[in-house]
Amino acid sequence: MISFNPVISIFEAVGKYMIFLGETVKWTFRKPFDGKNILNQMLEIGYKSLPVTSITIFFTGMVMALQIGKSMDAIMPGSSVYIGSGVTISMFRELAPVLTALLLAGRIGSAIAAQIGSMKVTEQIDALVTLSTNPIQYLAVPRLIAALVMTPCLTLISDLMGVVGGSIIAFFALGVTPDKYYDNIIAYVTIEDFFSGFSKSFVFGVEIALIACYEGFNTTGGAEGVGRSTIQSVVKASMVVLISDYFLTYLMQVI
Repeated sequence: MISFNPVISIFEAVGKYMIFLGETVKWTFRKPFDGKNILNQMLEIGYKSLPVTSITIFFTGMVMALQIGKSMDAIMPGSSVYIGSGVTISMFRELAPVLTALLLAGRIGSAIAAQIGSMKVTEQIDALVTLSTNPIQYLAVPRLIAALVMTPCLTLISDLMGVVGGSIIAFFALGVTPDKYYDNIIAYVTIEDFFSGFSKSFVFGVEIALIACYEGFNTTGGAEGVGRSTIQSVVKASMVVLISDYFLTYLMQVI
């Protein structure tokens, strides 16, 4: 007899996340608005994540240009002159938004889950309730707003860094001058290529913050539980980013 318990568990988990998202959205539009806390989270998620995302995507662009350019020349000598559009379209549509989201899932997702999880096991969240402060409004809302705003900003910078990294390798390893590289981008890259990836970053940001906050709020078992929630946050957020990327890409192609 076929057991549906794993399927039911998946739907239960999704339902719990949706309920948590609904509560977070509800408290987003209620006073008081903690602008200082939101700004601090934007600095933590955006500004402090800038070095790791920029450097990673910069070298990813370099690797792409080297690998694709060499392959293109091996198949058809001189075709690497089109490397600019190849690197840029790949960056805009998939690599920059997805890699940025995965890096944030590791850096920010783990930090959020650990912070809130530590507060949960040390009963600081219970203390907030006794002080008539809603924990979701105080802890989850600022992180969700910050992730929603800063993930697209980081993706935009990643797009630029990936294209610049590709142009450097195109010049030094493939002999494609910067003017030819960027002329090829202008000729073949469309605004739809940019927005198809940029729009995904809003969804990725919400997913990372939602999963991290949920895991933090549901932490149990002391210090060991905090570590478990941190790992669960990174793993689940990374999986959801990759899974949702497929469905978002398919939906955009249909539209």
